[in-house]
Amino acid sequence: MTKKNRAMLIGSIGAGKSTLTNALLGSKVPAVKTQALVYLDWLVDTPGEYTENPFFYKNIMATALEVTHVLYMQDATKLKTIFPPGFSTGISKLPIGVVTKCDSEKADIKEAVRQLKRVIPSGPIVKSSAFTGQGMQEIKDLVKCNTMEEMKNYTKTIPEEIAIFL
Repeated sequence: MTKKNRAMLIGSIGAGKSTLTNALLGSKVPAVKTQALVYLDWLVDTPGEYTENPFFYKNIMATALEVTHVLYMQDATKLKTIFPPGFSTGISKLPIGVVTKCDSEKADIKEAVRQLKRVIPSGPIVKSSAFTGQGMQEIKDLVKCNTMEEMKNYTKTIPEEIAIFL
């Protein structure tokens, strides 16, 4: 029996984790502030506090044991990231960088990608919008990949406006 791939979303408060979760699952329910771990099908939505406060890193590490992929979310409308440099190297799961809110007039996609490059030394970065649907299929397909090599090969088939591989 093959294990179903599952992804955990981590990022700052307001980064769009719950909104992205709803978009990926096709839910039309408005996103609400996540107060605890939320398991929905193949996704685990985490509270932003888990990433913003190093005291909660142990919760991220414990939850990472239950997933195959970690989505590192960077809000394109924010100028800074809450992830320490190289943060993904401390979690032995397949990393996927996700730039959120790419459809916003305030989005600085180039800066968000630059921030994620500091967090994820190697792996894909998807430029997404939960409202327009940009990047949703690519994120789903990347979570289906079982190795970094599979993710690299898949990313090569996607236009650079949507995804890149580091």
